[in-house]
Amino acid sequence: MSVWDDVVGQEPAVRVLTRAATAARRGTTGMTHAWLLTGPPGSGRSTAARAFAAALACEDPAAIGCGRCSGCRTALAGSHADVTLFTTEHTWIRRVDVEPLIATAQRRPSVGRWRVIVVEDADRLNETSGNVLLKTIEEPPPQTVWLLCAPAVDDVLPTIRSRARHVPLRIPPAEAVAELLVRRDGVDPVMAAFAARAAQSHVGLARRLARDEGARIRRREVLRLPQRVRGVGDAVIAAGELVDIAAEEAGASTVERDAREKAELLRALGADGSATVPPAVRAQVRQLEEDQKRRARRHQTDVLDRALVDLLALLRDVLVVQLGAPVELVNSDMTTEVRTMAGAGTPEETLARAEAVQLARERLAQNVAPLLAIEALALSLRPARRDD
Repeated sequence: MSVWDDVVGQEPAVRVLTRAATAARRGTTGMTHAWLLTGPPGSGRSTAARAFAAALACEDPAAIGCGRCSGCRTALAGSHADVTLFTTEHTWIRRVDVEPLIATAQRRPSVGRWRVIVVEDADRLNETSGNVLLKTIEEPPPQTVWLLCAPAVDDVLPTIRSRARHVPLRIPPAEAVAELLVRRDGVDPVMAAFAARAAQSHVGLARRLARDEGARIRRREVLRLPQRVRGVGDAVIAAGELVDIAAEEAGASTVERDAREKAELLRALGADGSATVPPAVRAQVRQLEEDQKRRARRHQTDVLDRALVDLLALLRDVLVVQLGAPVELVNSDMTTEVRTMAGAGTPEETLARAEAVQLARERLAQNVAPLLAIEALALSLRPARRDD
């Protein structure tokens, strides 16, 4: 057992981080106080960061990240006193979010040798919050380690990335992801192989597909979208259904959390049990509700983006068949549908559709109204008119 067991398909990165943790243990050169872990979605950036934090917190004198001691287990679980895990529900990491992290970084570790701060989505730092954080990353206290996670180096502010040591992660092999699902989650090997391939090696999505039948059904409906759209009416209806499904999924995943957060806030303010919100605390409750609405919108956008990534994978399969490329299909369970779509169009039309899907993703990232972005996409998926 090791803290690195769930970091699949990232052997070069694990070697670098293990050597650094060893140097930190021995007090030799090779340890850096600011790290930038980058990789595509699903590559395991945050998993690798937690594993590194656990290796630094490991209490076993004969191992680096044994996975069994209290330091390893609590660091991986996010409950270690010296390990801070930060993620944001906002579009940007704000100055008010960064300031408590800086204060935490100044404190000495309470139980171990290192205080570790993991910042997920470091690409969401803006000029203001990045500049506030910069000095602490540039000249951190000797006992503090910053672990920043982002999709790519260029997504992070230049001033931040130039002060951190870069460790790139890659898309893991589907076989490695399937093996993880079988070993860690007890998933049937056949289902694990399907989920890993369908999720394009995105570990989190693969786990969800393997364990949630509803997720598999929704994915199948999304992949049927190009075949359903024959005209303008079909496009509008299909777009509305897709957006409604995303909104429903976002609401279902946040409603319990929203209620718990509101109850905790009212209890902290001494207003729990009241039939109505007292005037003295309405501003705080209103702010919480606004934050929850932003979180729900972001989650809806994430759900839609996942659906569009699935569509891109389907169009990739169609193009593979059209070009006769000797490559395995991502959606091998839909071979008949893929071949039907391939025979009904040309490679140029398939590429145009893929570009339309990518444009929709960019529009969603730019906060275009989801329904407008998806309707425009659905209209682009209509079959081309052919002259007799």
